[in-house]
Amino acid sequence: MNLYSSKQKWKIALLILALALVAVSFFVSNAIVVKIGERERARVEQWADAIQQKLELVRLTNRTFTQLRDKERREMQLWVDATKEISKESPLDQIPDFSFPLKIIDENKDIPVILMDNEDNISGSRNIDFDTSVFLRKSPKAKTKEIQIIIDDSLRKLAKNWVKNEQFFKVEVFEGLTMTYAFSDSKGLVRLEKERDSLIQAFNRELIENEELVPVILVEEFSNKIIGTNLSEQEISKMGKVELINQLKQQNDPILIDFKSGSRNILYFDDSPELKQLQYYPYFVFFIVGLFVLIGYLVFSTFRRAEQNQVWAGMAKETAHQLGTPLSSLMAWIQLLESQDVDPNIIAEMQKDLDRLEKVTDRFSKIGSATILKPSDISITVKGVLDYLRPRISQQVEIEFESESEFMVKHNAPLIQWVVENIAKNAVDAMENKGILSVKVHGLKGWICIDISDTGKGILPNQFKTIFKPGFSTKKRGWGLGLSLVKRIVNEYHKGKVYVLQSESNVRTTFRIALPKK
Repeated sequence: MNLYSSKQKWKIALLILALALVAVSFFVSNAIVVKIGERERARVEQWADAIQQKLELVRLTNRTFTQLRDKERREMQLWVDATKEISKESPLDQIPDFSFPLKIIDENKDIPVILMDNEDNISGSRNIDFDTSVFLRKSPKAKTKEIQIIIDDSLRKLAKNWVKNEQFFKVEVFEGLTMTYAFSDSKGLVRLEKERDSLIQAFNRELIENEELVPVILVEEFSNKIIGTNLSEQEISKMGKVELINQLKQQNDPILIDFKSGSRNILYFDDSPELKQLQYYPYFVFFIVGLFVLIGYLVFSTFRRAEQNQVWAGMAKETAHQLGTPLSSLMAWIQLLESQDVDPNIIAEMQKDLDRLEKVTDRFSKIGSATILKPSDISITVKGVLDYLRPRISQQVEIEFESESEFMVKHNAPLIQWVVENIAKNAVDAMENKGILSVKVHGLKGWICIDISDTGKGILPNQFKTIFKPGFSTKKRGWGLGLSLVKRIVNEYHKGKVYVLQSESNVRTTFRIALPKK
């Protein structure tokens, strides 16, 4: 009992230590995951600030473009007004002063203008860069007049395109003649637009091609329109935009980007794949370690069990060998007593004990050897044990035996008798040599069962399995090997089962031995 209790205490202590190590490992791993998650969020917030600054710059640039276009339109209006002044008729006795309007017209060195009459004939142009060498390369044999026609056609197409964009003024020179001044953005404004477009493209490229950034989706708050994302179209369409946004919302708190002008965007983001893998890493490590420990435990248990079997078999054979010599002497002494004038009853009882010792020796000699199972009536085997025990136990113990019928079962009679004897003796000890010992043999769904009941003090439920382990004993002088041998004989040699069927304190305890019918 002490050995088994110490073993159980060590197991519990090691289990608590293992759980403590697991708890500490989980705590450290989770702390690392939390820190990495906080760093990723900080990086996303920095990136969101950069987005806000860039988009603010784009908005500022757009406002600047609008102001520049308005300024250029006013300049064009002034230029057209100056042209009107020049074209006005003056009194014959007054020489008109065209210096100021001519100065205004000459100062336009940046805004491209094409002058076209009401019959779409090109009357002139300003600040239009046409390289005539391009036309000459396309038509090397064309004459100067033909080249001019090609240039006029190109100017006409360009002017009509500007008119469609509402970038024009109409001036009635005189009745029947209307001139159209078509204009476009100045070279400086076109250059700024290119830089703005380059900035937007760089923003999108940074968002899409940034492999180090966690998965993000930038959407407008009210329209839910995706402004930018580094997820592929396949990933978005596979899950659906709404479901994907809801999933990201549950994963991390979204970041609001407020431009303080009535427009707000929301940045949804997910954890990085590396962080997700790191979250499952402790479970993977513990699984591998647990598997390794389990395999090691099974291997060492197998070796330990094999070693125990060898030790037990060696001890049993050595015991049988040591009993052989005194048995031979006892047989000689009984023969001598038979030749003397001795009470025959005494000699008969001594002969029974001698036969019993021979059976015990035979049992020990079979431990570790191949067990021969022969079909015979199990009821006769059990009844023989009880008949032997009756005169050798307290007269205050009543033995009851019941068998439904003959049960032919393959078994080794000496070993089964040993099993029944061990359990019966333990039952007598539990009853303190006073009570009823009941034995019943019956069939049950492919099994032949031997139920052994006593009216002793009973067994605690938590001891139902441990009583069959080596070293467990409720007796002060017990070694805890009897029931362990019982379990080994029934389970390993007969492929059966032995267990505590039921136990009620100070009422009844029943052991069941179940042997297969076939």
